[in-house]
Amino acid sequence: MIIAETERLRLRTITLDEEDVAFHLALLNDPAFIEHIGDRGVRSMDESRHYITDGPVAMHERHGHSMYMVELKDSGTRIGMCGLIKRDFLEDVDIGYAFMPEYRGRGYALEAARATVEHARALGIRRLAGITSPTNTASIELLQKLGLRFQRVMYKSPEDTGTNLYLAELA
Repeated sequence: MIIAETERLRLRTITLDEEDVAFHLALLNDPAFIEHIGDRGVRSMDESRHYITDGPVAMHERHGHSMYMVELKDSGTRIGMCGLIKRDFLEDVDIGYAFMPEYRGRGYALEAARATVEHARALGIRRLAGITSPTNTASIELLQKLGLRFQRVMYKSPEDTGTNLYLAELA
């Protein structure tokens, strides 16, 4: 299902087809993903398929939103993921995004994130969160461009060394 289209991008629900599963596996194992977002321990196609089923597919069924596949509109090439996540440890819905290395620095993340913010508004989400590691300057800049403002450093778990929380009112 197509969620949003921009000038260059299409955001759609992630599926369990082999190409989506393989892309998802590669993205979760990208060194920058592991460094800034975390190691999800997904190392095989089967594990990727289960992660998609238990993550984005289940979240979309439960909340009406999830992480979406981001692809180039002209070619259908998968370049990243961007979407809305309801995390247990956050009061608000969180915007999340991750892109493969060859598609970073081209404005795709901002373009996809802006479309995701508009989608959140259309869903009636009134306040949007964003979380990032304090050292991820690119993510911090993107959240600020979206209008999210730093609130505090939070700790997602006892092992967390600190995560920046940003919020924006959408209404």
